[in-house]
Amino acid sequence: FLISSLFIIGMMGVLIRRNLLIIFMCVELMVTAANISLVAFGWELDSLSGQSFAVFTIAVAAAEAAVGLAIIIALSRRVRTVDVDEMRTLRD
Repeated sequence: FLISSLFIIGMMGVLIRRNLLIIFMCVELMVTAANISLVAFGWELDSLSGQSFAVFTIAVAAAEAAVGLAIIIALSRRVRTVDVDEMRTLRD
C-alpha cells in the first residue's frame, strides 16, 4: 500500500504541477517507489535478484538526476523561468 501511494503521489505531481523542478522531484519519487517494490519482491522471493535490480536502477537514477538537473539549469538560464507552460517551445 505504501509503495503504490508513493508512486501515485509522484504521478499526480508530474501530471498536475507546472514547476519543472517539482516535476523532476516527483519523477524521482516514482523511481524510489519502484526501487522499494523491487527490494520487497526480492525479500519475498528470498533471492538477491530484486536487490541487484534495485542497485542497478539506483545507479541509473543517479545518472538521470545529473543529466536532468543539467538540462533544467541550462533551460532555466536560457528562458529565465522554470514554468513548463512558458518552456513549451525550444526555438529561438
